[in-house]
Amino acid sequence: MPLRFTLNGAPVEVPDGTSPSTTLLNFLRAGGRTGAKEGCAEGDCGACTVAVLDADAAGGPAWRAVCSCILLLPQVDGRELRTVEGLAAPGGALHPAQEAMVEALGSQCGYCTPGFVMNLFEATYRRDLDQPGALDDQLCGNLCRCTGYRPIQDALRAVAGSCPLDAFSAAAAARRSGPPGPAAHEGQGQRWVRPDRWELLWDEIAAHGPPRFLHGATDLGVDVTQRGAAWPFVVDLSALPDLADMRDLPYGAHHIGAGARLSDLEAWSAARLPAVHRMLRFFASRQIKNRGTVGGNLCNASPIGDLAPALLALDAVALLRGPGGDRELPLSAFFTGYRRTALAPGELLLGLRVPAPPAGARQLAAKVCKRRELDISAVAAGMVIATDPIRRVVHARLAFGGMAATPARAHEAEAALLGRTWGPDAVEDAVAALSRDFAPIDDHRASAWYRGTVAGNLLRGFYEETLTVQSPILGEKPVGAVVPGGRA
Repeated sequence: MPLRFTLNGAPVEVPDGTSPSTTLLNFLRAGGRTGAKEGCAEGDCGACTVAVLDADAAGGPAWRAVCSCILLLPQVDGRELRTVEGLAAPGGALHPAQEAMVEALGSQCGYCTPGFVMNLFEATYRRDLDQPGALDDQLCGNLCRCTGYRPIQDALRAVAGSCPLDAFSAAAAARRSGPPGPAAHEGQGQRWVRPDRWELLWDEIAAHGPPRFLHGATDLGVDVTQRGAAWPFVVDLSALPDLADMRDLPYGAHHIGAGARLSDLEAWSAARLPAVHRMLRFFASRQIKNRGTVGGNLCNASPIGDLAPALLALDAVALLRGPGGDRELPLSAFFTGYRRTALAPGELLLGLRVPAPPAGARQLAAKVCKRRELDISAVAAGMVIATDPIRRVVHARLAFGGMAATPARAHEAEAALLGRTWGPDAVEDAVAALSRDFAPIDDHRASAWYRGTVAGNLLRGFYEETLTVQSPILGEKPVGAVVPGGRA
């Protein structure tokens, strides 16, 4: 069956034989829909932003801004899309997002304007943009080199959360919740499939061999645009049952499905996993978090992946599934080398079980990078400390990214804390022990000296920041991703 989706209210059928590696942006522009622009081709600038009616969003169907430059065409099969050409009413009346950009004088050369408008379009229907930091987060994935951001921010404030009762809100309300159905597509020597049952997945693997798994494609899409990747066999996991589940478990534990979108996890974790929530604040742009998944971030196995340190510090357990059945292993055993995991061929990450931390535990996640928004970590950390009634450390988990070939716990530093009174002397001994845990390298992102110094300072900052608050949150407008409490 051909791939089909709805674009600006009209059905679209993808021609047979189209390469599954075709990006949505290239397909749109080849068809004359040139409002979406290519600026970076890697999801950084936002010029390519379009909106997808996401039926499997955690809170129910919702319009979401996404980067079309790294979204592969088969991924939108069965979905409803809007580009900037499809926002105005049939009579020509502008959508509120467009009208706000006009009234605020938010456009100059116009190259970035369609992407900003589509981001404002998502913001129009969000009900959780009630804090200044959330407004900043909404815009951080769009670049403008002409106008300056003040008038664009004015336009955002004018429409954010207005939720008009129009055709777009009606479409979301009428959309059936749940993931898309099964699909398959072949073209130019490549096969793409989207099974909706585990049995179908195992049948495909048996017939065609181990595939390249894909879900959000925020990383693999860059392989396509920057490296020309074209895999012979790709399995899209987005329709498999329960893969995106996030739920509470007995005794204060939590289950996080590998297919959970980062924007969904960010909202869900706020009242449950404060360290994870804090890390997600500066994880990536809204467009990337709307597509990126927990499993994608972890299975990428990057030594500077932002989720791993927080989850390692929380003693997360990886839940794996393969043709031979399910198994579990500590997340600390999941990363086996540089960009390598313990996954067997054909096996995938089903999700995570995160146990409840000890009662009264102090916990925090931190990320150090060269700019506040939309940057890769030089060093990231997740830290959990629990003490007894006389402030003696009884539980210590210190995990770091960017310090070794894999995200890893600092066992020597943890041992330096256990049994000690939680105070400056114990912290300094743990800082000294970090040099026995890690031998970081020099690279273009940071020197070995810098990484080691920052890791120690993060531990010191953790102590200072949790003196009065067990799980501190970031201020609304911190000057950096790790400034304690948002103070300068």
